[in-house]
Amino acid sequence: MAKPDPADLPGEDKAAEAFFARGLAAFNSGDYYDAHEQWEDLWRDFRLTDAKFVQGLIQLAVGCFHLTNDNLNGARGLFTKTLPKLEAYAPAQRGLDVTAMVGFVKGALEQVNSISRCADFDWSGVPQLGRHGPA
Repeated sequence: MAKPDPADLPGEDKAAEAFFARGLAAFNSGDYYDAHEQWEDLWRDFRLTDAKFVQGLIQLAVGCFHLTNDNLNGARGLFTKTLPKLEAYAPAQRGLDVTAMVGFVKGALEQVNSISRCADFDWSGVPQLGRHGPA
């Protein structure tokens, strides 16, 4: 079953979907702080059946933000926290490839445990969070 078109959703669902979509767009453009803000508004303001998944997305975005802000310990802590939350929703949630996100987080944890400067982090494995398949 495909994700419904936001135009067909009731008002509150449209608002929730808008926060989610803006978070995806921000994450994919490398604006991890804004992604975190959008997803945190979604997590805080709406009753979600997958709140732990959204919390995992928030932590993923903050972990990436910490890397851009030269906070290696912060990135390590957030990636550690997000891993079990995302793993619980693999292989997919909300049309996203959670398995790819888990793979990135595992690789990111390996990196942050082996580098001494955030500048040495290899961003090539950051997944683009695109929707496909079932919601």
